[in-house]
Amino acid sequence: MAGSLQFVSSGQAQIAASAAGYGPALVFLHAGVADRRMWAAQTAALASSHRVVAYDRRGFGETRYEAEPHSYLDDLDAVLRATTEGPVTLVGCSQGGRVAIDFALTRPERVRRLMLVAPAVTGAPDAGELPPAIQRLAAQIEEAETAEDVERLNVLEAHAWLDGPLSDGGRVGGAVRELFLDMNGRALRSAPAGDETSATNAYARLAEIRHETLLVSGAFDFPHINARSRHLASAMPKARLIEMAGVAHLPNLEKPEDFNALLRAFAG
Repeated sequence: MAGSLQFVSSGQAQIAASAAGYGPALVFLHAGVADRRMWAAQTAALASSHRVVAYDRRGFGETRYEAEPHSYLDDLDAVLRATTEGPVTLVGCSQGGRVAIDFALTRPERVRRLMLVAPAVTGAPDAGELPPAIQRLAAQIEEAETAEDVERLNVLEAHAWLDGPLSDGGRVGGAVRELFLDMNGRALRSAPAGDETSATNAYARLAEIRHETLLVSGAFDFPHINARSRHLASAMPKARLIEMAGVAHLPNLEKPEDFNALLRAFAG
């Protein structure tokens, strides 16, 4: 992916980060089934006009760490101090969106804009009753977790998060699927990172986020995640939502050119 690899110290961790380009900073925060490589198409496309930064959180990719109490907000702050200057646009997917939202609430002066892709949100309500097909898939995932069958778990999570839980398993193939299985496989096999100390009840504080925000959802994603994105779009004062057709939880991997066009228009 674009940029040279560097390791940023935060606590006992060495956070693997890639940075390239000059201009307004875009900082990419990966999903919980991926690592910084999920953003390769975006960093390559935007490096000619922006400072692009992507990094691996603890337990993902190439980041080195020991189990210890830690804050994902402090880790992000360390990466920003090492790679950027001034306010940045945070581009976060799923768990990466959760990090972006919490950072915007706790350190708003460091944030210029937010692009949130199917974001998780601390303090969000439970999903509620899921459609029967998703319940069956969730039960299979739980069985694989209990059996510690990492290979099967990886395949099932690819169905859930890459294909979409109501789509046929294997809908997305080729290099994108291979990348997903490698990224998520590394995460599934990683050692525990220790207690996370910085989560907040962001769901109750969405109205406090005054940054311009673009929410992106995929039509094939979990219904409750899409409903959550619609709620965020109504609760955050400067937010709007775009739903991308024909994609699930990771739209930038499925339709990178369409996603890049949205990002370029939003980032300025």
